[in-house]
Amino acid sequence: MKFKILILAALMPFFAAAQSNDFTVSGKIGNINAPGKVYFDYMKNGVNVSDSSLLVNGTFSFSGYTPDFTAARLVIDHNGKGIGDAIFNGGEVVYLYIGKEQMTITSKDSLINADIKGSKINDDFMQYNKDVGGSMQELTKAANAEYNRLTPEQQKDTAAVKVVDRHFHENIKARTEAQLKFAENNPDSFFALIALSEAAQTPAYMEKAESIYHGLSARVLGTEMGVAFGPELAERINALSITAVGKDAPQFTQNDVNGKPLSLASFKGRVVLVDFWASWCHPCRGENPNLLKQYQLYKDRGFTILSVSMDSERKNWLTAIKQDGLPWPQVSDLKGWKNEAGRIYGVRGIPACFLIGTDGKIIANDLRGETLNKKLAEIFKN
Repeated sequence: MKFKILILAALMPFFAAAQSNDFTVSGKIGNINAPGKVYFDYMKNGVNVSDSSLLVNGTFSFSGYTPDFTAARLVIDHNGKGIGDAIFNGGEVVYLYIGKEQMTITSKDSLINADIKGSKINDDFMQYNKDVGGSMQELTKAANAEYNRLTPEQQKDTAAVKVVDRHFHENIKARTEAQLKFAENNPDSFFALIALSEAAQTPAYMEKAESIYHGLSARVLGTEMGVAFGPELAERINALSITAVGKDAPQFTQNDVNGKPLSLASFKGRVVLVDFWASWCHPCRGENPNLLKQYQLYKDRGFTILSVSMDSERKNWLTAIKQDGLPWPQVSDLKGWKNEAGRIYGVRGIPACFLIGTDGKIIANDLRGETLNKKLAEIFKN
């Protein structure tokens, strides 16, 4: 079992077209050479900008433009197998914030142990993470470490694994509450926006996040992210209100794997699990065997699954469906995180799911694993 986390970078809107490089990120990590490679990506104009370079005696350098501050990520691929393999199979990943600065990253051995200098915004980011109890990356690492301390027998014990999972989610809850407190106490901090953006992904905290947002300083709200955050927050609030338990499930139509339109409305009269996932989402695919089991148990009793992929590459989407042996309907508009159904339902992280009754109303959301199994057993007990 591995606890994995999907980190969502804040989207930055369009600024100017003709721009010169005004930041640099350079460094030296040990003495790594080819096939070792470093990948660098950041957000500009609401779009992910990616770059990469082979490591030469551990050195690398990137430059670019950002209107003010933006999220960035560095990944070191030691084996030359690509960024995806590096992220999920032993590479090194560091999340940063960059501004109009010259950042240097140095270490004798690894990116994880690197000393980062030259960036006030990243120093503020590091302090912010301390104030809220650590980054999600750190919380995930701690959960994995706790799991790895279990004996092989304990790792097969459902009760022991549930204890680790409970600790992980307790830490996430504590971090979310700390983020709200940070934003409330630091209305002139750029990271108050980051805190609210992350905390507002949790429905229980949406109302409080909205209230704190209106107390942020004009300087913070005037940043590119500040200008973008208001409409996005309003969209999330609206999504939460229309996807609450008891509400009519919002309708949508997207193309299936054969390119034919398939609507949610066509499943009325059945119990439907609308499952948002993606080929690259390990927790999603880790849940697929359980979904397959539940589908086989109840498919002849009026249950089905409608999976909505947040992929942007058709090939990856179809390959994952085949690899996981998923027999139920699959749809996607291949717009990635801009998937129209995902936006309607307020999806900001995956896996995410909504259970819809025979009358078309939402029964429950965010069900997976045993909580989903118990709910389905309750519905189909007779």
